[in-house]
Amino acid sequence: MTDLLPTGHRRIHELKMQGIVKRFPGVLAADHVDFEVKAGEIHALLGENGAGKSTLMKMLYGLYQQDEGQIFINREHVQIRSPQDAIKQGIGMIHQHFMLIPSLTVAENVALGLKSSRGLRLDLDVVAKRILELSERYHLQVEPDIPVWQLAVGEQQRVEILRALYRGAALLILDEPTAVLTPQEVDQLFHILNQMANDGHALIFISHKLHEVLAISQRITVLRDGRRVDTIPTEGATKRILAEMMVGRPVVLEYERVECKPGKERLVLKKVSALSNRGDLGLKNVDLTVHGGEIVGVAGVSGNGQRELAQVITGLRPTTEGEIFLEGQDITGKSPVLLNSLGLSHIPQERMIEGVIKEFTVAENYILQDHGRKPYATNIFLNFRQVVTRTKDAIRAYDIRTPSHETPVKSLSGGNIQKLVLARELSRSPKVLIAAQPTRGVDIGATEYIHKRLLEERDKGTAILLISEDLDEIRALSDRIVVMYEGRIVGEVKNENVDVNQLGMMMAGVTS
Repeated sequence: MTDLLPTGHRRIHELKMQGIVKRFPGVLAADHVDFEVKAGEIHALLGENGAGKSTLMKMLYGLYQQDEGQIFINREHVQIRSPQDAIKQGIGMIHQHFMLIPSLTVAENVALGLKSSRGLRLDLDVVAKRILELSERYHLQVEPDIPVWQLAVGEQQRVEILRALYRGAALLILDEPTAVLTPQEVDQLFHILNQMANDGHALIFISHKLHEVLAISQRITVLRDGRRVDTIPTEGATKRILAEMMVGRPVVLEYERVECKPGKERLVLKKVSALSNRGDLGLKNVDLTVHGGEIVGVAGVSGNGQRELAQVITGLRPTTEGEIFLEGQDITGKSPVLLNSLGLSHIPQERMIEGVIKEFTVAENYILQDHGRKPYATNIFLNFRQVVTRTKDAIRAYDIRTPSHETPVKSLSGGNIQKLVLARELSRSPKVLIAAQPTRGVDIGATEYIHKRLLEERDKGTAILLISEDLDEIRALSDRIVVMYEGRIVGEVKNENVDVNQLGMMMAGVTS
């Protein structure tokens, strides 16, 4: 094996992080962690939120500096104090949220921040030629002269990879790279990553999707509570083994769902349209029905009208046309307070913005929407005994890990905040539940718990609309699946008949 990659840049034969320690106020984010990756290898990094994955990789990329420990490249000790240092060492990072300027072309984004080969004159023609060479070698299929805003999400990700390769990345860190991709785009990305590994690049793949980790990697390192649990070969690993390593206990990954027996129509949308925050139509002529005792999953790539759909139903966004009915009653344009009283509950997409008030205590957030009603209030006076008693009951019933009911919500983990929101919304015994991204940013243990609760609620006869960008979640919980693309519902399938490729095509707007 030569010291040069096919791109002409220096090869990283081996990178080692030894005894890495990182402390933040009150938190030991990395506790003497060892990690290594070799040329030609895709090494997956797994762990729950807060396990230390991102912290470890941010130190490798120079965004943080370790308090203790050393980094070695090809057995030489290196100091990485900034992203510029990391790039000089041949380390690139593809962030979950792309770092591109939409108004610039692909070539301009790639060249941004680099010296021109012609001094003060631009050399975008040279950059474009090199982009085409890299595109052809790695099947990245991107045109240099197209503005980034005209590219699909998967194509924008290819631009990020091209930019890293152009800068000489021999080692590439990919942080949740499939989060916004369709299944077909994931397949294309995996083909690209395998080609890069075959050419001698070292790749670190961060993901919470166990089936993807098993499909793409050769080795897997699991972190928990800032410590390395173990590094194991992918061959022989299973989802169950990995989940237990992540959580520290057995985890249920597949649920036994009783046959769906839909009841009466509880939520009906007729020709509903609404504006997005950009001022254009974010929701276009949507027809949708959800029956009692069923979960209808809404699949789609982020930004295709899912947020607008949840908000028009829950009274947080006005419609421009169409009607919405709750058990036959027209609720179009009604306030969230009235909708709550009629039996509509909502797990919002942004829990810290729309779900809780972070400075309030657990108890204050639990009664947030019902504080003016019995049993929490009599006339204008709060019944503090009932507030405390019922909050404590909810903490026990929903396994909310909190020091007390008086703890400020901002001190809780994301999973426990989400369980608090779930407890509050289900405490009203809703007729209809809108669950928008109910497990986003939640660890695998809390995800298991939330999924079980949603299935229990469905079996009680609640009509549930599940909006999620996680296809695994949609497929695990839904009885029917509808797909959104550019603000429209472009297809519907029953879960037992679901075909992932068909879903992916619909998510990309291909309906024939």
